[in-house]
Amino acid sequence: MPITHEGLAREFEFVSSPGERKHISEAIDGTAPIMQEMAYELIVGNNTEVDRLTQEALANGFTANQLLDDGLLNGMAIVGVKFRDNLIFVPEVLVAARAMKAGMAHIEPILSASGAKPAGTVIMGTVKGDLHDIGKNLCIMMLRGAGFVVHDIGVDSSPDDFIDAAEEHSAEVVGMSALLTTTMPNMGRTIAAFEDMGLRDEVRIMVGGAPVTQDFADEMGADAYGDNAVDAVDKAKELVLLLAELKSS
Repeated sequence: MPITHEGLAREFEFVSSPGERKHISEAIDGTAPIMQEMAYELIVGNNTEVDRLTQEALANGFTANQLLDDGLLNGMAIVGVKFRDNLIFVPEVLVAARAMKAGMAHIEPILSASGAKPAGTVIMGTVKGDLHDIGKNLCIMMLRGAGFVVHDIGVDSSPDDFIDAAEEHSAEVVGMSALLTTTMPNMGRTIAAFEDMGLRDEVRIMVGGAPVTQDFADEMGADAYGDNAVDAVDKAKELVLLLAELKSS
């Protein structure tokens, strides 16, 4: 077991998918004890401890990127898996999000001052007719933590809402979420609207949500399907690189 923190090791056991276990364990393996402690305290929603550990780590010479990648995002990766698998519910996600914000309050000013180039620009919204946003918000948190500029257009978002936001912010990626099978077809309608406006080649579109599958994403003409918040970050990175390669060719 590469995880030395006892509490974090117990939380990691809830990650059942072999691919996810490999991905998350590789991210945690070899990280400093204080990073593993921070990840654990985030998972259990202890915002006071996350705040203290963040300040302590910065004072001890850890970089903002180390705290983000090795501590906060590793914790949120497990939160995302547990939420998707119905092992925790909305209240637990909200307290974990509060803990993440406690750490980010110290990290974001450092990252902004460094002038680091963002990983890309993403528009995120829940499709028309759907008012669910917990999964979307978790993805947004993970994307922002990974260096993306994310513009949240909220819930019940029409195709025009997505198009207007993508044009206004020159986004590379548009992410759509749905939690109801009755609203899933609105993903396809939104993609069709981008095609009708002649904008389909300008952005890459990814979809996700509890009832959404890879087959559905393929049928709707999406460029990617994010199975969970961790996967959404990986897919967004791939889409930004792909779009850049296409524009340069």
